[in-house]
Amino acid sequence: MNSLLEIRDLTVGFGKETFFGRSKKRLLAVENLNLDLVKGETLGLVGESGCGKSTLGRAILRLLKPDSGKISYEKTDILPLSEKGFHQFRRKIQIVFQDPYSSLNPRMNIKEILIEGLLLHKQEAKNDAVEEVKNILEKVGLPSDILERYPHEFSGGQRQRIAIARALVLKPEFVVLDEAVSALDVSTQAQVLLLLQDLKKHFGLSYLFISHDLGIVRAISDRIAVMYLGRIVEIGDTRNVFERPAHPYTQALFGSVFSIENRKEKKPSLKGEVPSILRKPSGCHFHPRCPIAQEICSHAKPDWKPVGSDRKVLCHFPLEK
Repeated sequence: MNSLLEIRDLTVGFGKETFFGRSKKRLLAVENLNLDLVKGETLGLVGESGCGKSTLGRAILRLLKPDSGKISYEKTDILPLSEKGFHQFRRKIQIVFQDPYSSLNPRMNIKEILIEGLLLHKQEAKNDAVEEVKNILEKVGLPSDILERYPHEFSGGQRQRIAIARALVLKPEFVVLDEAVSALDVSTQAQVLLLLQDLKKHFGLSYLFISHDLGIVRAISDRIAVMYLGRIVEIGDTRNVFERPAHPYTQALFGSVFSIENRKEKKPSLKGEVPSILRKPSGCHFHPRCPIAQEICSHAKPDWKPVGSDRKVLCHFPLEK
């Protein structure tokens, strides 16, 4: 497996170390997480709100500073690098955020927004940079005569195309798509998803596709990773994970999705609320909501277990072998 991105034992916390002179426990949004992303794939990342998906995406871009762990891009650990050392990787790794209404600077016109990265990385002279911007606008389905206009003059779908163009103008290899279509209406979502797939083929991109929409993730992803309270609990081929989930949480999360074999058979749905990050359950974090939990689940962290040849699960008692 030719891994482009390797994450090992990553922990990302929030909160101050002290509170009125007393020690205060940090809130771990991502906890001892391990993940590989293969060059050329779309890896979907799903889970309930607050599970740490977006925190992970931002940590990969070094927009958040992890407490510990390694993030290796093309075998280089990017976390200890200085800003100067990380400069070359910043061009290779880009992100498209959820909200097309707030992710673009309203004081800048489209030319300024798109040309900024090229000039910062000194990849092009200004005249050449403008031509490069026009080319990328064409690739995302927008005319070059919009360069002097401002973000407020565009629809949500058009703004997200501009945000995608901004990410791609630097010719990255890997793009984090953090709920990149969730703020759009259904018809616009479909258009942007088709665009993302076309751009992936054209530029040879790899995607981390973060979303709460299981249908969209199923349609666009080669593999899928399921996250719960800061941990990946299952990862594998998208079709196999959806059709035969091996973790009880995955099965419950997909409870609203009818099985392929029997559309009248509905999978179990999630019970109870997600525990607070302030009071994560010991052992397997899912055990208070798990229908098959046993005594060991409440105090012992599970180890990874292989399921077939293409996936693995973090569970004491996997549903699939």
